[in-house]
Amino acid sequence: MRGLLRRGDFRRLLGIRLSGQFADGVFQASLAGAVLFNPERAATPADVAAGFAVLLLPYSLVGPFAGVLLDRWTRRSVLLVANLVRSLQVVAVAALLVAGLGGTGLYLAALTVLAVNRFVLSALSAALPHVAEDDDLVTANALTTTLGTVAAVAGAGAALGLLQLVGENDRGYGVLAVSSTVGYLAAAALARGFTGAYLGPDTLEGHARSTARDVVVGLVAGIRHVAGHAPAVAALAVLTIHRAVYGITTLGTLLLYRNYFVPDGFFQSGILGLGQVLVIGAAGALLAAAITPLMSRRIGKPRWIVTLLVLAAVAEMTLGPPYELKPLLAAGFLIGGVGQAVKICTDTVFQEHVSDAYRGRVFSVSDTLFNLSFVGGLLIGARLLPADGVSLPVLFGVGAVYLLTATGYALAARRYRYPD
Repeated sequence: MRGLLRRGDFRRLLGIRLSGQFADGVFQASLAGAVLFNPERAATPADVAAGFAVLLLPYSLVGPFAGVLLDRWTRRSVLLVANLVRSLQVVAVAALLVAGLGGTGLYLAALTVLAVNRFVLSALSAALPHVAEDDDLVTANALTTTLGTVAAVAGAGAALGLLQLVGENDRGYGVLAVSSTVGYLAAAALARGFTGAYLGPDTLEGHARSTARDVVVGLVAGIRHVAGHAPAVAALAVLTIHRAVYGITTLGTLLLYRNYFVPDGFFQSGILGLGQVLVIGAAGALLAAAITPLMSRRIGKPRWIVTLLVLAAVAEMTLGPPYELKPLLAAGFLIGGVGQAVKICTDTVFQEHVSDAYRGRVFSVSDTLFNLSFVGGLLIGARLLPADGVSLPVLFGVGAVYLLTATGYALAARRYRYPD
């Protein structure tokens, strides 16, 4: 880790991620608060799931096309321009919040911000091998993705603190949204410090004015490339399944804090309680980042992934059923760590098994599955969960899915060869 932090290019790329994800935390907290916990608005469980679907499904379906474009533009240009663009987009969303407008208009405006965010995150992941040696990729992924998550949580926490000053109303949430532009502008300024092709891709395919046919051909080539690497396919499968069940538990947690829990001393309900869940989940992610490089080297990535999936199953089936604040926070700590460690391992597998010319497309496909499966889990949860989020069959079903996934991956990974 010290070697990585001594590299100025690595620190700059990390700074872009931290600035942008801190701003993401502020913006997403303003949006979630306005839709879910604003007394001036109301939302049913189905509304929550539908809102996520409207936000994530459209740009997830076109997400792989972003990957083809990422391999045709320099990643420095993507990081610079995208951060400037989403600064302007956030101002438009804030205007809608202040005006008290909601529904499709608000969702579509927020969708534009998240669509640009897709380019940024995919570009950051694809650029990482250009600022870290191959032997340091596991550590680099652990450090960047985990600190990015912590930055997003810190941004959400800062937003909750600012909310106490501006008020829990449409105007207050609009002010929060505008404040996130500071982080996006800082990320753009840092991206400007890289030279043109420093972050890759090593070879630009075609030109920026690609036709629709060019994009489709490039996308098919990227899918064929990843399909020819079984370890990458298996990693995608694990990540997709984890995100689906995580979508179910996310909706359940939202419903519990909104409609079931009551404050118990230090432990809060409502949006403040969700803030505590985010903080404890970030703590779990930090622990995962600290131990994942060590565990990956000691027992290998496949065994570590299997261990994580089993741990998630145990957490769901033992800490969830009491439906009390303290055990749920403990479960949040473990699930937050599991999710982060699985993402670190799967990203590293992609970087090890996918050539640089295809990384943008592969990471965009991964991001698409990441979001589609999450939305699918939310929609399943909306169908299965009651209004207060309490359902033992759902909890045990989630645990069973984790165990089945662990078993399937353990059997499949026996046939693969992974770098140390």
